[in-house]
Amino acid sequence: MSLCGHFVLHEVTAYWQQVVALNTWQQHRISALVVRRHFGTVTGKRIAVLGFAFKADTNDTRETPAIRICRDLLKEGAQLAIFDPKVSAEQIAADLGVEALVDSEGEGVQGERVWQPVVDPFAAVCGADAVLLLTEWQQFRQLDWPALAAV
Repeated sequence: MSLCGHFVLHEVTAYWQQVVALNTWQQHRISALVVRRHFGTVTGKRIAVLGFAFKADTNDTRETPAIRICRDLLKEGAQLAIFDPKVSAEQIAADLGVEALVDSEGEGVQGERVWQPVVDPFAAVCGADAVLLLTEWQQFRQLDWPALAAV
């Protein structure tokens, strides 16, 4: 956008600013939808997040929609269980600005306004009130969704 401004392409700059604004609005809309579907509150609810990377087959989290969606849900008091095959817990903590809450064995523990890393999709959805699929990992397409729903 700044390059467009440098070359005095005001209409192009305005266009890309609106694209960014629309993407941001969509991310807030997703988290707001989760809250609405849970009768206006997700405080203390476990939300499984499958995929944190910007796109599948990477560990790149720059500009990933998952950051804004997860931050919104944490602000609403949700307890997030996050699984991504390549993104480390340290990277997620840095992106969210919130350390994962884990016990001495490295297992996630329950608490308000927390998130925990989990080792697989089944661990993420165990006891979850909602599941958000935020990255299109191929392995998520192959999951046994009826079995996950029964967990």
